[in-house]
Amino acid sequence: MEIRGNRRCQSCGTEWSYYATGEVSCPDCGSLKSVGTDETRTLHTDTVTPLELEPFRERVADEPIDHYADELKSLLRTYTQKRGFINGGKLRNLDETYVAARELIHATDVLSRERSPTADETLYLLSLFESVATSTSTTAVESATARGDRTDESSDHRLGADEIPPRLQSARALAVADSVTAYRRDLRTWLQSHPDPDARQTLGRLREQCKRITALQGEVSPELSATLLATAREIGHYLREDDCTALATARERLERT
Repeated sequence: MEIRGNRRCQSCGTEWSYYATGEVSCPDCGSLKSVGTDETRTLHTDTVTPLELEPFRERVADEPIDHYADELKSLLRTYTQKRGFINGGKLRNLDETYVAARELIHATDVLSRERSPTADETLYLLSLFESVATSTSTTAVESATARGDRTDESSDHRLGADEIPPRLQSARALAVADSVTAYRRDLRTWLQSHPDPDARQTLGRLREQCKRITALQGEVSPELSATLLATAREIGHYLREDDCTALATARERLERT
């Protein structure tokens, strides 16, 4: 959507940025009556969204997974639904925090249906939970906002594909498919205001590969999901930086899938 993100409260005169806070109410008096101070509307799909996972920390460590799985998945889905990749007119990267949150949803789902998760599977779920909990804490989000950035914008703290327990390989693949699909949707929104036929064509090929992963329920090679994630990020980099090499690399990756 296109909005005037810089706001002025009509009740007390306080000014704030919706881009930074994600709040439509005045931070000082709570009034919902405000006016935009920007001259023009700006494309914006993102919402500052702290993910409060602290109540689950002990449960994940001590309780059977099926005791908390539905609550945890619901909270994570709400987070991913609010997240976007265009903030105040700026196109962002497909950040690792988002991908890890998607993976935690699928890993929790897989293990909640297993009678006896192995020690390695439980430890992997714990490590994934801690990664997401740390990067989406209120402090982390506020610090990133102050920098005008997203937490974990480009870093990848998850284990390598060869370190994931076999039964959770599909969880990562499905998480990548979900993440790339969401990112692709925002890239297409971006292209409505910044037309680029070459990028749009490449996104079409990316969509087909995501559909393939979903149809196969994540039963694909780790190399394919890694390739699609890297490809999506390269297309985003091309659109942000006008780096033709990034688009060429993305196309080459897709040719090899």
